[in-house]
Order: sequence, then C-alpha cells, then structure tokens
Amino acid sequence: MEEKTYFFLEYNLQWFAKDGEGGEKTEPATAKKLQDARKEGQVAKSKELSAAVELIALFLVLKIFVSYIGENLISVFPVIYHKMPDIINNSAGGLSVFTVTTVVNNVMLVILKILAPVFAIGVTCCVLINILQVGWKVTGKPMQPKFSKINPMSGFKRIFSKESLFELVKSIAKIALIAYVAYTSVKDHQNDLFLLYDIPLMQVIILIGSIVIDAGLKISIVYLVVGIVDWLYQKHKFKEDMKMTKQEVKDEYKNTEGNPEIKGRQRSKMREASQRRMMQNLPTADVVITNPTHLSVAIKYDADKNSAPIVIAKGEDFLAMKIREIARENNIEIVENKPLARMLYANVDIGAEVPPELYQAVAEVLAFVYSLKNK
Repeated sequence: MEEKTYFFLEYNLQWFAKDGEGGEKTEPATAKKLQDARKEGQVAKSKELSAAVELIALFLVLKIFVSYIGENLISVFPVIYHKMPDIINNSAGGLSVFTVTTVVNNVMLVILKILAPVFAIGVTCCVLINILQVGWKVTGKPMQPKFSKINPMSGFKRIFSKESLFELVKSIAKIALIAYVAYTSVKDHQNDLFLLYDIPLMQVIILIGSIVIDAGLKISIVYLVVGIVDWLYQKHKFKEDMKMTKQEVKDEYKNTEGNPEIKGRQRSKMREASQRRMMQNLPTADVVITNPTHLSVAIKYDADKNSAPIVIAKGEDFLAMKIREIARENNIEIVENKPLARMLYANVDIGAEVPPELYQAVAEVLAFVYSLKNK
C-alpha cells in the first residue's frame, strides 16, 4: 500500500484581516490616543480655512487703508530724488556701496512702517483661526527629523495615494473656481481700465487698488466656503484615521489600567483578606440574622463605641453557611428573619452602621437575644 506524505503550512489568520493585525478599525479613538496624536501634532485642521480668513483680513485692511498706504508710498519717491544730488555731491568719488545701502535701508524702513499694521493683522488672524480650529497647545514634534519623511518609498506612497489624488482634484477645482471669480470681477471694471491714461497717478493707484481689493474680497469669500467644506472633511477624515481595532483598545487598556487578569487576581486576594478579617471579628457578634440558608448577616452593638448597631460580617450561600458554623461554635444566637436579612445584606456594608429605617427591626432582634442571655 502506497504511503502518503502530508505537509502542514502554518499561517496567521490576521494576514487576512481588512486592516492588518487586530482586524478592522471600527472603534472610536480613545481619549488617550487623541491626546497622544495631539502631542505628535496630528490634529483636524484645514489649511484652506486658515488661508481664506487671512486673505479676507488682508483685503479688508487694504480696503480701509488703501489711501493711506498709497499716499505714504508716493511720498517716499520725492524724498529719495530730492536727496540724491546731495548724496552724490557729498560722496567722495561719486556713489559708493555704502551710500546706496544707506538710501535703500532708509526706504525699506519707511515701507516697513507703512506695511507693519497689515502684517500684524495678518499674523493675528493666522494665530486666532488656528487656535479656534485646534485649541492652544504648542508642540515641536512635527519639526523633528524623521526617517519616514525622507524615505523614497514612503514618498512614492504619499504621491500615489488616495489622499494625494484628492488633494490634486481639490487644487484644480479651487484654481478653476478662483480664476473664474477673478475674471468676472475684473471684467466688471473693464471700462474703467481705459481711463488710466487720462487720470492722475493718485487716482490710478486708488482705482487699481479698488479693483484688486474688490476682486480679492470676492475670491476670499469663495475661498472661505471652500475652507469650511475642507475643514468639515478634515474633521471627518481625522476621526476615521484615528479609529482603532478592538485589539488596539484592549492593548491600550492593559497598558493604562493594567492587565485585567492580574487586576482580577488582585481583587480576589483583597476579597480573601477582607473575608479573613471578617471571620476574625465574627466571634464578637451579638446575633446572626439569616434568610435562613442563603444569607447570613452578623450584627454587633456596643453603645459605648457606636450610636447604632453595625454589620461586622455578611455572606451568601457557602459563606453564609460558614458564618453560621462559626456562630454556633462561639454560642452566638442565630435568628431567622428573611426580610430583615435581605435588607441588611443588600443595603449595609461590612463595618457600617444600620440605617435608621431598620432600627426598629434590629432592636427587636437584639432585645430578643438579650432576653435569652439575661442581658
């Protein structure tokens, strides 16, 4: 008879999971994972929304201060040309690098003073819109060098990923939309452009500034709508990216709260220690109230130490039977009272005083026991 040979191949079923080891990511991100992601600089933020708000702020400032900026920029030129002959005459051997540098520095200082408010408002808006999106938490981790950022394979994956394709389509749509808005805005002022040759320079600056600013505001408003949509999408995408597998949730719980098996053993040992202390105190009880078989509650009353009787031991089933055995060994009275036993077992912890609503029932039991013992 021909002997058959069998070959066994070991494999891991997790290879076939939808999202790798641990299975599909179906669980919402835990607070710890979101906190860790925030420390790494991973937040739901839209660059489009930030840019839109900055553009709106910029064009609003220009619309308000366009006359002021134009007048000050024009006033710079006469100052330069008036001083130029004096500079040349006072310079030994004509113009020098130092002389030209001095003039340029002075001009740049004047321009900086003119444009400083515009830049200040732009920076303020940039900071505020980012704080409104993600809150205030400064981290330098995104700027730390990582090998994955310069790894060619990782770079190719990012280039040809679904996210890159989505960003490309979004950029094309955004450019087309902005170009259309810009074209229609300038087209509305096409007749005004033919007047540029016949009006003074100051009016030319104001007219061009008005056309550019109006077009900029329209583009910014359209860009703001794009930014809001992108922000909603980024929040949804971030929520999906942060989802966890069931195994990841379990592992995180083990790392933060401890292994459930170990904690279960610790709780078991604590219960055992508590039961040993309870059994050690049991011989001092005045009475044991039973169900009669399933529940046992041991009561002690010391008027010098406590204002009411206290429960020093309680248990059910096997533990209840053990309490009754120790009570018999120590000549402690056992009284059957089903309603009272249930109430005490369910509502009074070990070492706690009997609540006022049970005073009467417990007092009757204690009175009966004391009468038996001639106390």
